[in-house]
Amino acid sequence: MTPTLTPPPETVSPPAADERCDRCNAAGKLRITLAGGGELVFCGHHANKYAEDLVKITVRYATDPEFTWRGADLMAN
Repeated sequence: MTPTLTPPPETVSPPAADERCDRCNAAGKLRITLAGGGELVFCGHHANKYAEDLVKITVRYATDPEFTWRGADLMAN
């Protein structure tokens, strides 16, 4: 059997360059994992606009390295 490298379930990768915002189709900057297991991708504008609501439903998140999500501080608290 060939071994397969699988990331641990607690990791989330940042949005790929070709992934688009689920709200407006702009370039994805934030990927969140929902409590139910689904994932959503948001552009920087919508990620920060809805940050207070997104932290309530987010289990894990990953951002583009050049993007600072306003919800990161809310998740830490």
